[in-house]
Amino acid sequence: MALRPGEEPMRVLVTGGAGFIGSHVVDRLMAHGVEAVIFDQQRSSYHREVEHFIGSVLDMEALRLALTGVHAVVHLAAVADVKEVFEDPSYAETVNTRGTLCVLEAARRGRIPRVIYGSTTWVYSDCSEAEVNEATPIPPPRHLYTATKLASEYYCRSYSALYGLAHTILRFGIPYGPRARSGAVIPLFVGKALRGEPLTLSGDGMQFRQFVYVEDLAEGVVLALKTIAANRIYNLDGEISISIREIAQAVSDLIGNVQIVTTPARPGDFSGKKVSSRQALDDLGWKATTPFQEGLRRYVDWYRGQEEEKKLNWSKVDAALRP
Repeated sequence: MALRPGEEPMRVLVTGGAGFIGSHVVDRLMAHGVEAVIFDQQRSSYHREVEHFIGSVLDMEALRLALTGVHAVVHLAAVADVKEVFEDPSYAETVNTRGTLCVLEAARRGRIPRVIYGSTTWVYSDCSEAEVNEATPIPPPRHLYTATKLASEYYCRSYSALYGLAHTILRFGIPYGPRARSGAVIPLFVGKALRGEPLTLSGDGMQFRQFVYVEDLAEGVVLALKTIAANRIYNLDGEISISIREIAQAVSDLIGNVQIVTTPARPGDFSGKKVSSRQALDDLGWKATTPFQEGLRRYVDWYRGQEEEKKLNWSKVDAALRP
């Protein structure tokens, strides 16, 4: 991805660029010499120097303005919390599905060469196979979150077939690491453990995931800008399967002895599949390289740093208010 001397920098718009995955994608784009532009409903607290467009992915005019001079779009803006999708399916469908259609249409009108779409390995959750890859047939989804992501995948394919808009579909594993949203399992466990609260497992906790460290995932997104990735699908997942119970135990071991308890399973929870990312290795030279224990340690260090910063800020406020 390195630019040749004298070559015009590539300009890439990242929808959801102020979010968890998006902010790391912006980091990696910049590291590769790519000019990143953020499109989000709020400014990124990590990239104040990066050009921002504030708006909704449902706003075609806002998208049109943001796409000026852009060579590719990385579309990550979505309702990503499965619990939020379950509780408000209409809103989730609007953002996840209609939002993708708006991005594709804006890209078509703006003659943007390619859209990279952030999908999920949850699309395999209803497959009968225990081991899956990009060629595995996917049955009709039972969960609304999966339905919105698959619908968006089909929109990408349709725009390619009908209008010649190149796309790349990336099916993300479960990301973790610094800047993660607080509702994800690892941030929840770490926060509770640091407060001395018990860690709660949904069901028996034996659901497993191939968690992927967010910086590794972001590198895969940037590598998908390669020409070979046009009109292809890639899984970007971790190498090692780990159960939710094992995650709870790892957090307990790292932070201190913490009680682990169980509750009834969540509706539509993804029990886990062995997901192959071999195609990404063959075509893009990508694979997840950060061991889970190392990634978890980095996240805990970051989380503690954030908590200390909050305490310091409150101390400054308190001091300023004293008579």
